[in-house]
Formats: sequence, structure tokens, C-alpha cells
Amino acid sequence: MKIMVSACLLGENCKYNGGNNYNPRIIEYIKNHEVIPICPECLGGLPVPRCPSEIVNGKVMMKNGWDVDKEFHEGASIALKKAIDEKVDCIILQSRSPSCGIKEIYDGSFTGTKIKGMGIFARMAKDAGFLLIDKEEI
Repeated sequence: MKIMVSACLLGENCKYNGGNNYNPRIIEYIKNHEVIPICPECLGGLPVPRCPSEIVNGKVMMKNGWDVDKEFHEGASIALKKAIDEKVDCIILQSRSPSCGIKEIYDGSFTGTKIKGMGIFARMAKDAGFLLIDKEEI
């Protein structure tokens, strides 16, 4: 089985704050499978570290007011093409991310309030027919 995984879950320091979301349960789950790490935000050209971003009125914005919607969509498109080219069987994504959130995202107020919704890459991958797994399901 070929599994695409949010790179931060594998311990790659690509999170907005320069850290990662290393998850030993996911490492165990993907053992003996071909793994393709992905960070749509980095693929879109965003630096590490970077100001936190949320989807605000349908557009991805940084907390400092910078519009990064183009970078998020570009990175998501590159990640989707990779998933298609690699013919991945499923994609495990980081919860609540404006790129990778599957079930919920932050509401755009930068207050930690969560709402039902999907990140940019998660939506594109779902629309393309990929099986998505939220890291919290593992």
C-alpha cells in the first residue's frame, strides 16, 4: 500500500512555528508501507517558520494580514498532482490545518475556535476521489 502523509506527522519541521507534529501511532501504522511525505504549505513556497494562517471568509490569510491564498492553492495543486502521479491508496493528514484539515479547521478569527470544514489540500484531494484519514482516526 502507498500512503501519503502530512510531513509534520513524520517529524519533519515544516509546521508554521518551525516544529512538527510527530505522531508515533502514525509511524507504527505506516510501517511496512511505501510512504510519501507531503507539506502543501512548503510546496507552495511558504517559509518555515511562518506566521500562522487560517481560512478567513474563504481565503487563506496569515495572522499578520498577509494574503497567502495563492501559495496555499499552488502547494495543494502540486501535492494533488503528486498524489495522482504516485497513485497513492490513501492520504493521512494533520487535523485542523488550513491545508490538511479533513473534518474541522479554525474559524479564521485566530482565537483557536474550531468549525466544521476542510483545508485547501484536503478539499482538492477529496474532490479527486482520494481516501482521506484524519490523524486522530489512527
